[in-house]
Amino acid sequence: MEKIYDIAIIGAGPAGLNASLYASRYGLKNVIVGGVPGGLTSQIHQIGNWLGSPDISGFDFVKQTTNHVKKYDTEMINCLVDEIRKEGDNQFIVFLSNGLKLKAKTVLIATGSKHRKLGVSGEKEFLGKGVSYCATCDGFFYRDKVVGVIGGSDSAVSAAVFLGDIASKIYLIYRGEQLRAENFWIKAAEKNPKIEIIFNTNIKEFRGEEKLTEVILDNPYQGANNLKIDGVFVEIGFIPNTELIKDLEIELDEEGLIKIEN
Repeated sequence: MEKIYDIAIIGAGPAGLNASLYASRYGLKNVIVGGVPGGLTSQIHQIGNWLGSPDISGFDFVKQTTNHVKKYDTEMINCLVDEIRKEGDNQFIVFLSNGLKLKAKTVLIATGSKHRKLGVSGEKEFLGKGVSYCATCDGFFYRDKVVGVIGGSDSAVSAAVFLGDIASKIYLIYRGEQLRAENFWIKAAEKNPKIEIIFNTNIKEFRGEEKLTEVILDNPYQGANNLKIDGVFVEIGFIPNTELIKDLEIELDEEGLIKIEN
């Protein structure tokens, strides 16, 4: 007999995991489909505002929450989704990137967000060759090297603090006049002598040959527009990861977020 799930949950981040927990407790047959367990949460090096677990890492948080969900024998498929197609009035077909497909009465979208890109010359070419979007993932490749972090919010400033234990020098480059992160992270960055903050400055271009060697700034720094650097971590926020559902007659706002009733 063909398996038909009550709910197919697309996305394995905290929202998807929590949705599965509630579905399982209510006796609904569900499956979680997602590329990386925990989603972007697994990339956070320290979660300081989760009540009851001070200073837990994103990796450990994901491990705890995933194990909690697995206690209910929830099926988890570590795979991306290529397409969601509606079949009739009360059934969906979910096509997976591994060539398989599954059917469900309901699809719950918990795809979260993805890293916003700068969109400047050289960014794509040097991805993995000096340009990264995850300090926790790639920071250890830059031990005792000079790196830059682009951005001024929590993700950027916390990344700079994390890299302070690895790199020899960290330039925190921000387009604004003052950082927008939590005061906790700002203080940690300001007291680290390895971290130098460059305000009112944007990256115009990434340059190098086989790997990144410098960035071009729109404002001179110490008399020059080029800054020699070994690696750059782009931390300028996130955009909705909703491209998958654009053909499902689901209304999105101008930013790509799903519109809800309330």
